[in-house]
Amino acid sequence: MKEKINYLLGKFTDLIYPRHCPVCDGLIGYSEMLICEKCRRLVKYVKNPVCVKCGKSIAEEEGEYCYDCARRKHFYLSGMALFEYKSMAASIYRFKYKGRQEYAEFFGKKMAGHLEDYLRVWKPEAFIPVPIHSSRMRTRGYNQAEVLAKRLSRETGIPLRTDIIKRCRKTAPQKNLSDEERQNNLKKAFKICRNDVKLNTIVIIDDIYTTGSTIDAVAYELQKKGIINIYYAALAIGKGL
Repeated sequence: MKEKINYLLGKFTDLIYPRHCPVCDGLIGYSEMLICEKCRRLVKYVKNPVCVKCGKSIAEEEGEYCYDCARRKHFYLSGMALFEYKSMAASIYRFKYKGRQEYAEFFGKKMAGHLEDYLRVWKPEAFIPVPIHSSRMRTRGYNQAEVLAKRLSRETGIPLRTDIIKRCRKTAPQKNLSDEERQNNLKKAFKICRNDVKLNTIVIIDDIYTTGSTIDAVAYELQKKGIINIYYAALAIGKGL
């Protein structure tokens, strides 16, 4: 009976707000798969072997670490990502800039399933999304990392915390910067909002991981407040530099 009610509610919702495939953006209507049949075969998930630090796919001969992680220190312990960025670039762009917050349902369910084993080991007390600057929040209307983290919280039962750290400086987009420029771009970009941060283990949530500069900048500030175990999880991961 419950399944029938959920199905009918889904059909009714689709009449008012037609559901879009999170990959091609085509209309799919009510479907438990949340993605069209064609796009299910196009999505590329991150596969082993992966870097033991950032979770990026690596060639067997590269050893334990990817090129980026082998040459720089990170302020987080380890992390993971769900998709190979190239296969989901257009989708994430729409999710981030074109108001397709509905994609979070598909992203959240897939990420929660993929994160299950990691969460069992990490035992986090909270998800902390990478914050965006207030000016971008006014323009965009939402923070895509927070939307994703909220869905993950719903799927896993792990609390969402958005009251701990904020972005206090507007920064240039990271994608066209060198590694050194990325790090300089993010200096003093984040600030802790409260003094009573009583957490030991957290997972930072973001949409895209490339070299880890953004995650490191957030992790660095959280580390200074005494959070010992810091991990990250991202929707997609790029090739780095």
